[in-house]
Amino acid sequence: MNGLATRQCSAPAKGTAPLAGKQLDELLAQINEDWQPSADKLSIDRDFGFSNFHQTMAFVNAVAWIAHQQDHHPDMEIGYKHCFIRYSTHEVGGLSENDFICAARIEELL
Repeated sequence: MNGLATRQCSAPAKGTAPLAGKQLDELLAQINEDWQPSADKLSIDRDFGFSNFHQTMAFVNAVAWIAHQQDHHPDMEIGYKHCFIRYSTHEVGGLSENDFICAARIEELL
């Protein structure tokens, strides 16, 4: 199990800056390389593929449960055989450790 997957999300302190530079690179190295930072490095994104709609929806529901438990919710686009997930932390205006915790927890589903 990834160490990030065992952590709990917490509310960022007021005035926390988004992750950048070395901090961002260190966290990216701890999650599956299929998670990619957006061009502006304000989110991490991944598209998950599945064999059928039922598998897609089972995955979506599991991600929803993780989001609920962590109180940290992604943007999701759902198709017949895929689910695109984007994580960003609105309170910091970009990426926080919470985004990587949730990405690592999602990886544990696969």
